[in-house]
Amino acid sequence: MHKAMRSLIQEVLTDVAAKGLPGNHHFFVTFDTMHPDVEIADWLSDRYPGEMTIVIQHQYEGLDVGNQGFAITLSFGDQPEPLYIPYDAIKTFVDPSVEFGLRFETQDDDAEDAPVEEAPMEEMAAPEGENRQDAEVVSLDQFRK
Repeated sequence: MHKAMRSLIQEVLTDVAAKGLPGNHHFFVTFDTMHPDVEIADWLSDRYPGEMTIVIQHQYEGLDVGNQGFAITLSFGDQPEPLYIPYDAIKTFVDPSVEFGLRFETQDDDAEDAPVEEAPMEEMAAPEGENRQDAEVVSLDQFRK
């Protein structure tokens, strides 16, 4: 089942890469920075050991979606940083604009790697003329139970 849910993430990101983010859609993506296939700058992994949350919204470039993960360039303090995030490293994927979210348990939590939360997602339609989008790192601790 987790493979199907990660495939959904791939499908959504593929649509965003082709058409841009429609309307108020944006994504919070939390991932394991220690995953062996994650590619981020050393200073980011030092600053965010264990996990990091990015927001894909207004300022991002080069979203390239593949079969195993996605690459994206985000701006950190006006400095572009390329990231590569494999789907297997994703812990949560949330679109708060439509109350959609997936959370994947990790083996560290003594549970199967399976989605444990989800909500319906409205079909996305791309706005015209939008190419460049924002992203930022945020903490989701305030939303955790």
